[in-house]
Amino acid sequence: MSLLDAKTWSGKVNISGWTVAEGGTGAVVEPATGDILEHVGSAAAEDVARAARRGAEVQSAWAQTLYTDRAAVLRRAGDLFIQHTDEIQSWLIREAGSVPGKAAFETTVAAQECYEAAALISRPFGELLPSALPRLSMVRRVPAGVVGVIAPFNVPLVLAIRSVAPALALGNSVVLKPDIRTAVGGGVSIMRVFEEAGLPEGVLSLVPGGAQAGASLVADPHVRIISFTGSTAAGRKVGEAAGRYLKRAHLELGGNSALIVLPDADLERASSTAAWGSFFHQGQVCMSTGRHLVHYSIADEYAERLAWKAEQLSVGDPAKEQVALGPVIDAGQRDRIHSLVRASVDGGARLAAGGTYEDLFYRPTVLAGVKDSTPAYAEEVFGPVAPIRTFVDEAEAVTLATASEYGLSLGILTRDVMKGLDLAERIPTGLVHINDQTVNDEAIAPFGGVSASGTGSRFGGGANLEAFTETRWITARAEEAVYPF
Repeated sequence: MSLLDAKTWSGKVNISGWTVAEGGTGAVVEPATGDILEHVGSAAAEDVARAARRGAEVQSAWAQTLYTDRAAVLRRAGDLFIQHTDEIQSWLIREAGSVPGKAAFETTVAAQECYEAAALISRPFGELLPSALPRLSMVRRVPAGVVGVIAPFNVPLVLAIRSVAPALALGNSVVLKPDIRTAVGGGVSIMRVFEEAGLPEGVLSLVPGGAQAGASLVADPHVRIISFTGSTAAGRKVGEAAGRYLKRAHLELGGNSALIVLPDADLERASSTAAWGSFFHQGQVCMSTGRHLVHYSIADEYAERLAWKAEQLSVGDPAKEQVALGPVIDAGQRDRIHSLVRASVDGGARLAAGGTYEDLFYRPTVLAGVKDSTPAYAEEVFGPVAPIRTFVDEAEAVTLATASEYGLSLGILTRDVMKGLDLAERIPTGLVHINDQTVNDEAIAPFGGVSASGTGSRFGGGANLEAFTETRWITARAEEAVYPF
């Protein structure tokens, strides 16, 4: 039986059932072909308000459901992601331009997130405190209420479910607003899975839409926590608005992650690692390797090897052929990538590979001889571009890696693991991978960046317990307290 039969959801939002959206519809366009795959509901402010209000109405009953029953819903959801993996992957391939391996990664992680969330429910959720008074004193984690999740287009399923699953598991209701460009893989699939898993109506609502729908979600008085994944520029606006309404915002934002290649690195392996870090999913990943910091003694050979790798990679429609890279999401993103590459070459960088495109298919690109001011090095490209900057010693490598406003992920390639760990201690970042590239994620691991990469919200594993609950202090006496008045 089809999970994603469009007759159920085409042109609609889900607020205690599938209904026509007040904001009309939005087209889901296949980047590889330009074809319209389907239409989803485009939520207006009225839809968001109705979803948040409904979520507040049903949240308490959901929180009071036996934890074993909530865990069972999450486990069934994980099973359903596995059962319907081929259908969901097909949408991720056509809708987001994912190659099949990346789409398979998303469905696998989605199931893992549900299973981890099911286990999260049975963890200890409080502690006893000493008290100077004759009373029992304790701290308890309680559901926050309604959680708003705003998810992006690039890894749409994972970057939505990693907040949706633990928030639901911990007794919250959720309003999910996926990017309308990837609203099926990153929204409809999640909604349909939880419908089939037996989640009560209204506990999860789906309101695809644009910036206005997101702003309405942040401002809604029923929503107590915002989980936002997206650009740093948009994240600043979300954080500012959330602060104005005195609500928590978990912000997972952009990055320009560095890969430090020390002179003792194995260059054959390093070129493979580096290519994956910069070119996986067309570079449209917040953790993508955006800066290759390479010791000057090996920089020429490194650039030659990485350029050769780039030239061997196939680019095309992942729904029709086996390719390494699919299309970027739209023409606006393609043009931004190309303008940064051209400006970099005009500024003196050497184009070692790539730098061309056909339609939305951008060739993996290697830039050598870049400087601090080179646009494709200084800015987050969010495309398949690998700029190479040299350093003379470890002190300069630390200085260069630290110079970015971002602090999401860091990779260090060296045969001396202890030296790699020492370097990592000196560079502020949320994630560090010794002898690996920067794009790594697991459902059980904490995830989050510092500085312009986010608020260090640390999604994942036990960190979700803090992210999606409130702390409550409770005391109890055997008899009523007596005071002097």
